[in-house]
Amino acid sequence: MNELTKRVAGAMLAIQRYPWEQGVCAQAMYEAGVENVWVPMAHDAILRQKEDGRLAVINSNFAVTDPAANGEVCLRAWELTGDEFYKKGAQKMFDYLMRQAPRTPDGVIYHNTVTFDEDFTPQQLWVDSAYMAPPFIAVMGDVDEAAKQLYGLFKYLQDPETKLLFHNYDVGTGKFVRRLRWATGNGWALMGIARVAIEAKKQGKLELYHELTGMGNEVLEALLRYQQPDGRFLDIVDDSASFTDGTSAMMMSVYIYRGVIEGWLGRDELPYAEKAFEAVSGSIDRFGILHEVCGCPNFVSQGTSAEAQASYIMAATWREKALR
Repeated sequence: MNELTKRVAGAMLAIQRYPWEQGVCAQAMYEAGVENVWVPMAHDAILRQKEDGRLAVINSNFAVTDPAANGEVCLRAWELTGDEFYKKGAQKMFDYLMRQAPRTPDGVIYHNTVTFDEDFTPQQLWVDSAYMAPPFIAVMGDVDEAAKQLYGLFKYLQDPETKLLFHNYDVGTGKFVRRLRWATGNGWALMGIARVAIEAKKQGKLELYHELTGMGNEVLEALLRYQQPDGRFLDIVDDSASFTDGTSAMMMSVYIYRGVIEGWLGRDELPYAEKAFEAVSGSIDRFGILHEVCGCPNFVSQGTSAEAQASYIMAATWREKALR
C-alpha cells in the first residue's frame, strides 16, 4: 500500500459507519491484506450483531442485506485465528439470510424491512444488494444460492434496452421506486458479481463462473458507453445534468482489474480503469478524503463517503496485481 492509499485508508477509518459501510471498509482492508485492521473490524461487527444474526447494526434494525457485507471478514477472521467467536458470528449472519430474511415469492432477498418513500411498500429490491449478500453467501459454501440472488436482482432491475441496472424496485406495488441508471449501483453490482464468480471458480463450478462473468461483462460494456472523457461517470449515467461521481469509476475499475487477473477480461480493458484511477487519484485531498463522489448520508448529491474510500483502496490493491 503506497503513501496515498495509506492516507485514503486512514481517512476511511475515521468515517462514521452504518452496517454496509463497516462491511465494505473491512472488506477493502481484507483485500489489501491489512490484518490488524480488518480483524478488529470483524470483531466489532460481531459485538454489534443483533440477536437474529444481522451484523454491525448501529441504527434502527431495518437493514436486511447490508449487514451481510461484514460476513466474509468474520469468516476469514475465524480461519485466521481459529476463534469460534468469529465463526459463530458468520454462521448467525448466514442463518439469518437463509432462514429469516424476507424474500420475494421467487426467493430474492429484500433490501430492508421498511420503506423510506411514501406510497411504496417495504418489499423492495435494491441494486446495492448485489454486493451486500451474494458474495458472503458464496464464501459460506452456497454459490448456487448466491447466483440465484444475482439472477433475481437482474430479473427485476435490469433495463432490457441499455443492459444497465435501475436502482430499486417495489415488488409490493409493481413499480420502480427509483427508475434511474445509478452509476454507483451498477458499480456495486459489478463488484458483487466479481466476488461470486471468483468463488464459483474456486468451487469448481466453471459453467456458473462463465455465466456470471458474462453477466458482469454485459454490464461493464453498457456502463463504459457512458464513461466521461476523464474516466469517471455521471451519478445518473444518462443524465447530463447529474454530477460527476468517482465511486462508480473505482468500482468499475475493481471489476476490470480483477477480471484481468482472473482472465475473464483481456488487457485491452485496462485503459478504461487506468483513466478512471488517475482521475479519482487527483480528487484526493491532503487528508486522504476522496471528493467529487456520490456523497453520504443521502447519496443524491456530490460529497464524500465511506464506500468511495473503500472502493479506491480495492482498486489500488487489485491494480497493483493486474499491472504486474
